Amino acid sequence: MLDIKFIRENPDKVKEGIKNKGVKVDIDLLLKLDKERRKLLQEVEGLRAEQNKVTNDIAKIKNGKERTAKLGEMKKLKGDLKKKEEKLKTGSGEFEKLLFSVPNVPLEGVPVGKDESDNKVLREEGKKPKFGFKPKEYLEIAEKLDLIDIERAAKVSGSRFGYIKKELVLLEFALVKLAMEEATKEGFIPIIPPTMINEDSMRGMGYMERGSEDIYHLEKDNLYLVGTSEQSIGPMHAAEVFNGGDLPKRYVAFSSCFRREAGSYGKDTKGILRVHQFDKVELFSFVKAEDSKKEHELLLSIEERLMQALKIPYRVINICTADLGDPAAAKYDIEAWMPGQNEYRETHSTSNTTDFQARRLQIRYKTKEGLQYVHMINGTAFANGRILIAIIENYQQKDGSIRVPDVLKKYVGFEEIK
Repeated sequence: MLDIKFIRENPDKVKEGIKNKGVKVDIDLLLKLDKERRKLLQEVEGLRAEQNKVTNDIAKIKNGKERTAKLGEMKKLKGDLKKKEEKLKTGSGEFEKLLFSVPNVPLEGVPVGKDESDNKVLREEGKKPKFGFKPKEYLEIAEKLDLIDIERAAKVSGSRFGYIKKELVLLEFALVKLAMEEATKEGFIPIIPPTMINEDSMRGMGYMERGSEDIYHLEKDNLYLVGTSEQSIGPMHAAEVFNGGDLPKRYVAFSSCFRREAGSYGKDTKGILRVHQFDKVELFSFVKAEDSKKEHELLLSIEERLMQALKIPYRVINICTADLGDPAAAKYDIEAWMPGQNEYRETHSTSNTTDFQARRLQIRYKTKEGLQYVHMINGTAFANGRILIAIIENYQQKDGSIRVPDVLKKYVGFEEIK
């Protein structure tokens, strides 16, 4: 969430920021509730102080008449205090609910736009492969080689699921190995996090106010399945205080992820591009406030190095304001070239959430000036299913076989799938 002091001092900036995100929150009402809440808090504290004083006076009074009068005064004070406390509790609840609905404000340099069509292409990298034949889409190739089975998955689980099989499974774990090796060079700690988290953790990460329709909720246990391991790494350090020298704290996580894909009805319903369950390697950093922009660029550079190692053509996108999620203040996407589909498709993203998530989760670090909230950065190393698609389409051969990228051969022990 945003610092209420920041909102008080910069109401126009906040209004403009959330407007550019396409989100409606009544900031004037929020500030009105804040003012009322602070006034009530002062009144409650004043009544408590007065109550303490009367309690001390009663202990000193021996005269029965005076004591009776003071007890009457105490009774009235208790009644007034109870009413004020109840009013404060109600007002604080309304204030907090509205405060939590305010999204993060975009950083300077983020392109202002109304939807994803206003995202800006920063650069294109790599050479698109030239085929002496018309390239096929991944699913046609994979089904002929018995690498992906969506029909049996539909029988077992329904739509938007798939069985990944045979050599493609080995390629997936080769991707995990490659990502882990690249990330650990930069000091990222490997971790396998929980895939179910409690409500406080999911809310703390900023995904409950908007976008909750895509989250799987296990009502009996009141647990949520993560849509990305970012959601379980961030709360690891909830209510903790880092020493400044311990930062940056970096993790690289492997996990399965789960999304309802409620907002993508009718899109990519066949195959494994947009599914309810997928595996992912995620990068996550806790850093000092002054280092967050530099760390964001580091995560993007790791993503690019991985794509360059696979020799898959891609482009880097600067995401516009309206296409940012609630927690993100800035975001880059990487889109891989898919020759069989003749278009670029998103495979990576990396977001700087500044202190938005840390403030909700109360994650801070020590400075000479006192405690300060960390900044939290997340990014995709590999969304494995989508990278497998990119490999199949970019490394397909005329006879229907698939060459293995050179960088993965040492992990799998074969040079092609046929």
